[in-house]
Formats: sequence, structure tokens, C-alpha cells
Amino acid sequence: MASPNISFDSISSSIRKPGKYFEFNTKLAVRTLPGNLQKTLILGQRLASGSIAAGAIVDVFSSADAATYFGRGSIAHLMVLAALQANPYLSLQVVALDDAAGSVAATKTIPFVGPASSTGIAQLNVGDQSVVIAISSGDTANNIASALQAQIAKQPDLPYTATVSTNTVTLTAKNKGTLGNQIPVSLSITASGVTASVTAGTPGATDPTITTALAAVFSAGHNIIISAWNDATNLTALRTHLDNVSGPLEQRGAVGVFAHVGTLAASTTLASSVNSGRITGFLLPTAYDNVFEVAAAYGAVIASEEDPARPLNTLPLTGILPNPLANRLMRTEQENALNNGITPSEVGPGDKVQIVRAVTTYTLDPQGIPDISLLDLTTIRTLDYVRKAVRERISLRFPREKLSERTQDKARSEILDVLYKLEELEIVENVDANKAGVIVERDSQDPNRLNARIPADVVNGLHIFAGRIDLLL
Repeated sequence: MASPNISFDSISSSIRKPGKYFEFNTKLAVRTLPGNLQKTLILGQRLASGSIAAGAIVDVFSSADAATYFGRGSIAHLMVLAALQANPYLSLQVVALDDAAGSVAATKTIPFVGPASSTGIAQLNVGDQSVVIAISSGDTANNIASALQAQIAKQPDLPYTATVSTNTVTLTAKNKGTLGNQIPVSLSITASGVTASVTAGTPGATDPTITTALAAVFSAGHNIIISAWNDATNLTALRTHLDNVSGPLEQRGAVGVFAHVGTLAASTTLASSVNSGRITGFLLPTAYDNVFEVAAAYGAVIASEEDPARPLNTLPLTGILPNPLANRLMRTEQENALNNGITPSEVGPGDKVQIVRAVTTYTLDPQGIPDISLLDLTTIRTLDYVRKAVRERISLRFPREKLSERTQDKARSEILDVLYKLEELEIVENVDANKAGVIVERDSQDPNRLNARIPADVVNGLHIFAGRIDLLL
């Protein structure tokens, strides 16, 4: 049997001078699987006071950074706050967008009636933030309105600014567009003689589109992209981006994340219009938090799990408040969501908002036939990791390889080694059973190309355990 050729990169075969020459070969050094750090990108709106220009990508390590970069109380700032609270160790970048040209800011009005006949407080809840003022007996409606406006001005992280005129406080969203319409606002008053209510004013209109921002980060290699917006236009743009960067030529597998705080019916209708195995949406009906904060927290939690095959069931969205009891999803509603491409929420022990089961919006194949192949988010994340592991191994072992009859067997051996290591980590399974299906062959048209078939039996999540209990008397 002929011995294998030993090839050298730096020592030529034409040397005549006597000596002992050695070079270092690092192509065989790495025998482990690659890491799987989840590089995350947030897309949200900035304020003019932010120091980072719109469309620029920036690493963000703290909420203080976000406040400086994007403006206090901006959508991008609040998304970073929510993401880092849910996952303090997040590898995070942000691309902030300006308000769209011609957009309109949402407003709300709060007309006060007085005077107060007892002491008490007025508490204004804006998302998960509260503004509290004291009320003294005899305070007029204008006194109370002015005090509330003054306190709002002292809390720059609020997504609203406030003005006061004739007993009425007017709230104006700092960022223009429809997201301002979804910021929950409520008011409670304990002082007798004082009444007030939050009334919708001018609706916010016209959101920025993320197409340009996505083009700017096309080569950045993010694993998770969190969108502040959940409209069909922006989610379609996100789907197109994910399909392009994750395809067989670019090979930078990524998933997209959004949230919905409306009804189950509205969320499933949206999911059906997206129908992507790379986009996941989280439903938390009538959330106290802003929809973009819920999206940021959900994406950050996904990023916290680097094992692509491990289910996200029961993981809490730390920092996100439980929604009202009357609006929490019943079991039948959770089943409906899971069957229609939406990840449902539930409130677990300790009033923690939790993931029931992370699914993608993909429910139908191109023919319109129900298809569960990409139901779980773990499936596409596992396939991305398997591809990454095999690609990096082949790249390390064969950076300048000649293509001979021996090459096919060497390449197949490396692929199998990767698969066995993936099996050890319970990312794929049944490698021996599928071993015959690992095929490496020369291309019939290109003499410089090898083709490979790599069966990947991905490990599924344990989502359901069914047992029958037999009564014995």
C-alpha cells in the first residue's frame, strides 16, 4: 500500500543546500466544534439628540451608551434597556433609524377636573415606567396638570414629552410613527374631587422602512435581528434579507424577531403573511411594556441559548411585566397560536412572563400545503450550526488542497468526524444509521469541484410527554 503524500506549504522540493527544515502545519490543530456566540442586532428609531448617525452600526454595552447614542427615551434606547435586562451578557449591535419623512407623532391628552378635596397622588403609567405626583387638598386642576408636566420633564427615559394648557396635559411621542400608538398609557388618582382620563389624540403615522438599514449590515454576520416594527412591509423586508444572507452562497444564517401585543387573531394573520422559517413572533396581549421592548427582550432571551437544539420553553423575559390577568392566553389560545406560527406567552411562578414554545411563522410550503419541517425555531438554528461546523472544518483542513481520488475520502472522513462530535453534544443524532448517506463525489461538469450530501437528523425538543395512568383496585 502506497504511503500518503506529505505536502509542504513553505518548504520547496527544489532545495539543494543540506539541512533539516521544518514548517508548522496548523490545518489539523482544531478538532473541536466552533463556538456559537449569538451576535444580535436591534433596529429601532433614534432622536435628533443622539450622537450616532442614522444607519450607522454601533456596538452597545450599556443602557448609558444607548442613551448617548440614540437619545434618552428613544425607541432604540428603550429596546437596549429591555434587551440588556433580559440578557446582560448580550453581544449587541444597533442600527438606529430616523423618523420617516412626513411621519406624524402620536399624541394623548389628559384633561384634569378639580379642585382636590383631599390629599392623594396621581400616577401616570407609561409602558413599564411610572410618573407619580403628590396632590394636596385645594390643588386646582391646573396645579395638578402643571405638576404632572413638570415631573414628566424630570424623567427623560419616558417615550413621551408633555406640555400643559388650560388644565390639560398633552403627551407627544418622542419618535414619530405608528409605534407611538402602541405605547400603553394609564392614569390613577387617589385624591377626592379630582378626575382625569387619558384620551387618544392625533394618531401616529408613517414608519421608517428597514430596507436600507438591512442593506448596510448585509455582510455583518448577525445571528439574531430584532425589529421594533411588526408591520407586514418591514417584516417582508426582513424576510428577504434573512433569506439572502442565510442562503447557500452567503451562508450567514440568521433569524428575525418581532413582538405583538394585540389580539391572537391579529398576530396569526400577520404571521401567515410572513410565513418564514427564519422569523419568530412573540405574543403578549395587552402588554404593559411597549411592543418594541417585548421584542427586544424576546430576542435577547433567544440569544442567551447558544445550544441551537435546546428548546426555549419556560425561559423568562426578565424585566417584562405580566400582562393583565383577563388578557392572558388560555390553553386553547396557546394551541391556536402554535398552530398558526406565533410563539405564545404565559405567566409562570413569580409573575414571570415566559416562552411557551418558540416557533417560526412558517406554516405552509410554497404549494400552500401545511408543513411542520421548520415549526420549531430550534430546527433552523440547528441547521445553521451544522452548516457552520462542517464549513469551518472543511475550510481548515483543505485551504489549498489538490483534488485527486484521495480527496473525496479525506473530505468524507472530516464530515463524519464533525457529525459524530455534533452527536456527542446532542445536536444531531443517528449518525451511524445515516452514515451511508454521507456522500462526497466529483462534480460531473466542473473538474475542480466536490459535491457532498450530508444527512442531518437534528435533535428535536422534548415538548410533549403523554402518560396513561391505569387505576388498579
